[in-house]
Amino acid sequence: MPEARPLRIGIVAGEVSGDTLGAGLIRELRARHPDAVFEGIAGPQMVAEGCTALFEMEELAVMGLVEVLGRLPRILAIRKQIIRHFTDNPPDVFVGIDAPDFNIGVELKLRKNGIATLHYVSPSVWAWRQNRIHKIKAATDMVLAFLPFEKAFYDRFDAPCRFIGHTLADQMPLVPDTRGARERLGLKPDGRYLALLPGSRHAEVTLLSPVYLEACKQLKVRHPELEFVVPLVSAKRREEFLAIKQQVAPNLEVILIEGRGREVMTAADAILLASGTATLEAMLAKKPMVVGYKFKPVSYWLANKLVHTAYASLPNLLADKMLVSELIQHECTPGHIVDEVGKLLENDTGGLVAQFTQLHKQIRCNADEQAALAVLELARPLVATR
Repeated sequence: MPEARPLRIGIVAGEVSGDTLGAGLIRELRARHPDAVFEGIAGPQMVAEGCTALFEMEELAVMGLVEVLGRLPRILAIRKQIIRHFTDNPPDVFVGIDAPDFNIGVELKLRKNGIATLHYVSPSVWAWRQNRIHKIKAATDMVLAFLPFEKAFYDRFDAPCRFIGHTLADQMPLVPDTRGARERLGLKPDGRYLALLPGSRHAEVTLLSPVYLEACKQLKVRHPELEFVVPLVSAKRREEFLAIKQQVAPNLEVILIEGRGREVMTAADAILLASGTATLEAMLAKKPMVVGYKFKPVSYWLANKLVHTAYASLPNLLADKMLVSELIQHECTPGHIVDEVGKLLENDTGGLVAQFTQLHKQIRCNADEQAALAVLELARPLVATR
């Protein structure tokens, strides 16, 4: 009989969110295989769980076209070395976590060399560049999808995909602790708060903040008791926001908080926010919201050409109907925002909260465990032959 050896997993994460997913996956796999070996490209959380980093995750965590181009030779060299390493030392399964521009190419090469591959977090192939599905299908033995409509897209192309639920849905409680969040943030327990989340990127803050602030000035007239809480992801975004506020609404009182966006959403009565994952967090916090988003003109033109979805926000995509108001580009005006936020403040939103709760339950599936089980299913035929 061949000599028994530990389960070996190759794993590559390219950014902080992937590091968090990787750490959760490693914990679940170690619970079943305590001697399992993990190596690849890892962040500090994965390293703390025992993953050997052949390269540091920061090597891949590059944002912006100019920055990517400047780092491209190094990134391509790392990809070549990773492919060579795992080809020469085949793992039982290779797991690429998000970072599709890097990982799908690695997975394609490794799978051609007979190595089982799993891609964790579906690219937004259902929304844009849909032809990528063919390369993904060729590169992966399994894609793990956070959301059910993603799996439905893969099923159309007979591409292997498993819906595992969303890690955010596992982390956030079904019933939000609004009072506790207010206490931790130093907010009044009986206050009335609108959370403003104008995005995490420079372009988002500069495009959305003037519109949001002008709307808040008008909302304050209609609802004098209303207070505004703004979580900003960094000191730089804070500076940018304050400069815009000085021009648009110098006399408007706002409560600025560094980070803690999820806690601010939990504490709020309603939320005005940019599109993106934050809309899912707002839904999981069970807070009525208005999505207000603007692009630069060329980006909006491209988005209209390339994006193929009926809705912009994740709650609406999950429900497959317009649960929350979406004010995009020309519709994203102070007047429209005031009208839509006003409806949330002036009407009973219990029915909306109930629908949010139902959607939360739908995607609360213990994603870390489901991901680990998928990895072990790919590894099992190999393990069984040892």
